[in-house]
Amino acid sequence: VVSTQSTGAMNRTRVISLASRCVEQFPCRSMKIYTRTGDKGKTSTYTGQRLPKDDSIFNALGAVDTLSSHIGLSRVYCKQSDLSSALRTIQCNLQDLGSVIATPQSSASQEQLASISFSPQHITELEKQIDSYTAQLPPLTNFILPSGSECSAHLHVSRTFARTAERSIVPLLPNHGGDIETVFKYLNRLSDYLFTAARYSSHHDSVPEEIYTKQNPE
Repeated sequence: VVSTQSTGAMNRTRVISLASRCVEQFPCRSMKIYTRTGDKGKTSTYTGQRLPKDDSIFNALGAVDTLSSHIGLSRVYCKQSDLSSALRTIQCNLQDLGSVIATPQSSASQEQLASISFSPQHITELEKQIDSYTAQLPPLTNFILPSGSECSAHLHVSRTFARTAERSIVPLLPNHGGDIETVFKYLNRLSDYLFTAARYSSHHDSVPEEIYTKQNPE
């Protein structure tokens, strides 16, 4: 007769043994940070196509990376858990839409195109969040200055990077293919979201908005 305690110990031993075998047969491979393949001014798209680093595709990818990085910085100062969670989701979405940017249809295989997509539902979600935040804010009756709480000020800067990223997609619209138009619309709506999120953050931090006033010379 084997006790329950002994049986549990044997099961744990078997699990550890199986895990060890998996590690031996399928060792983990970490991603190498540097490859030296771009040292001469060219780099690869997801499809393997080699292009100059100042190509419109990589300009767009860089603009989206800058945007995501500053949204991450905004999260550091964000005190609202719901807003921080929403911003994290947006960073993940930016990673996904970057895959669309990095996969021009002209050089992509059917398998690659099938694995890369960006749903219009992401735009709908942004619009729902904009409406939800707006319902909790005082009506906007004047132009406001980018400022407010620390999180709010960073979100305003993120908004300007969203506009830069949006403009960087324009050269890709005619020929890139795939879901690039959805990507463009998402970035357009994202700047509206970030403006509203900045107001939402400042409101919940009890920091009054600064109203624009025309400055007349003395």
